Amino acid sequence: METTAPTPPAPDAGAALPAGKARLPAVVYLLGAVAFLMGTTEMIVAGLLPQVADGLKVSAGQAGLLVTVFAGGMIIGAPVMSMATLRLPTRATLVAALLVFALGHVVAAVSSSFGVQLVARFVSAVATGTFWAVGAVLATAAAGKAAGARATAVMIGGLTLANVLGVPLGTALGQALGWRGPFWVLAVLAIVAALVLARRLPARSSGASTSVGAEVASLRSGRLWLIYLACALLPGSFVAAYSYIAPLLTDRAGLPDAAVPLVMLGYGLATLVGTTVGGRRGDSRPFATAIPAAVMLAVTLAAITLWATTSVMAVVLFVLLGLFALVAQPILIAQAVRTAGPTHSLAVALSTSALNAGIAGGSWLGGVALSSSLGLEGPSLLGTVVAVLAVAALAVLAKTVRRA
Repeated sequence: METTAPTPPAPDAGAALPAGKARLPAVVYLLGAVAFLMGTTEMIVAGLLPQVADGLKVSAGQAGLLVTVFAGGMIIGAPVMSMATLRLPTRATLVAALLVFALGHVVAAVSSSFGVQLVARFVSAVATGTFWAVGAVLATAAAGKAAGARATAVMIGGLTLANVLGVPLGTALGQALGWRGPFWVLAVLAIVAALVLARRLPARSSGASTSVGAEVASLRSGRLWLIYLACALLPGSFVAAYSYIAPLLTDRAGLPDAAVPLVMLGYGLATLVGTTVGGRRGDSRPFATAIPAAVMLAVTLAAITLWATTSVMAVVLFVLLGLFALVAQPILIAQAVRTAGPTHSLAVALSTSALNAGIAGGSWLGGVALSSSLGLEGPSLLGTVVAVLAVAALAVLAKTVRRA
């Protein structure tokens, strides 16, 4: 199997495709497993924030910068490294990204300097962004045009499973062995994953079949920028509310603190279901799947704003939020690959950056709304408005595809 797909025909990014019932290549699931590994590290600090702050002798607020800098590294690293590694074989790029990821975690595990920790997290995030930029192109190319959204859903499913399972397990491990323990485990697992990829992926003798100029030229499509807009708006909408789920559940709905992790678990499991649905339906009916899901996301956020004042209603609505939150993400990334062509990793890298920018922006604006006169209703109200804008972006995108 080649690590890049042949040049596709003229993009028909939203045309209905065969359902693609054939089994996905093993490499797609392997990449999904690596996505689980890399997704775990993004939020592991949040679960161990008090221990990390004590260990580095900084405040909890300062320790939180270790999460922020990781998001920044993902936003910057994905497009920059997709260009920097353009002429490298795909296998070498993915293996190198995992080894750099492992190195960053080793440094984080041994250093007591907060400044060094920030640099290590940023480097690990750049490696993660590189993996996503190259791995998403590889997964969709390996799966073929008719199963690109399914392949992307496997990778996003790995990331989602990391939040549902990997982060809680890592947190428990850190509480038992000390906060440096999970960093050592992640470093070892990354090296093992690098060895597996080195054995399972074929080497490529030549560099990429594209150039920097061609990569930049691939971004001239207006359709592609509509995809990026939707990629940013959708996560921005639900993250605005989900980032503040604890006060929304305890202070507004009256749930005890002990119930918050259980609701988060229900939310996480629902996102896995939504991602799977998006992947399975997104290849044959991309916009007939993404647009209704975005509409229901807006409706759910509006319902949280109006009615999440009792414990039962709040739990139901937040689980529903998880169900609709990630349906469109694998569809949009697959659309980016189809629009730009599977040889253009920069286009996919920017979709990853857009997703992370939406997460960062939604979390920040949700905090602003929470601190405003709107109070506890602010984050979900803001999320509703952003979700409506996402529906509009998807509708315009679908219209451009029909014209094509």
